Amino acid sequence: MGKFHDTIKLPHQAFIKKQHVFFVSTAPLSADGRVNLSPKGLDCFRILSDNRVGYMDLISSGNETSAHTLENGRITLMFCSFAGAPLILRLYGKGRTVLPDSEEWAVFAPHFTIYPSTRQLILAEIDLVQTSCGYGVPLFDYVGERDIHFDWAKKKGEEGLQEYITEKNLKSLDGLPTNLGLKIS
Repeated sequence: MGKFHDTIKLPHQAFIKKQHVFFVSTAPLSADGRVNLSPKGLDCFRILSDNRVGYMDLISSGNETSAHTLENGRITLMFCSFAGAPLILRLYGKGRTVLPDSEEWAVFAPHFTIYPSTRQLILAEIDLVQTSCGYGVPLFDYVGERDIHFDWAKKKGEEGLQEYITEKNLKSLDGLPTNLGLKIS
């Protein structure tokens, strides 16, 4: 049976900091819209307070989180224990995007490692924390991080990355604008 909390307690924070991967889920309001679920890694997640979290988001093949949070704010982040005691922890809240040219960037960017391919920060105000058993989650050994993204970004260069954003990151799969689309249009 799951347990519910209105803040990210210290034991939750300790658990989150030990995880090498987490998952982000968002969805549009449209009944026909696609639910997005993305894995994240690379030590990009930060707990900013007992009700605020964020992660550094790299340029990638889509930008669903930005589009969905711009439309309705809904976001869920999930952490699973793949080693040690079983546990699943979900953070529910309202998310938003912080872009490099915004005033908020100077406030939040120092909490993260920023790379040339950092696209944005995703922040979330958390209003519900849920923990559950995780008994069905298998055990895995952590081997390390992949550096493929960084090699790809280096080959693209600054101009190539901007072209990629223009081609692939301005709208969601369902045609919703992202914050990047609003910035460029």
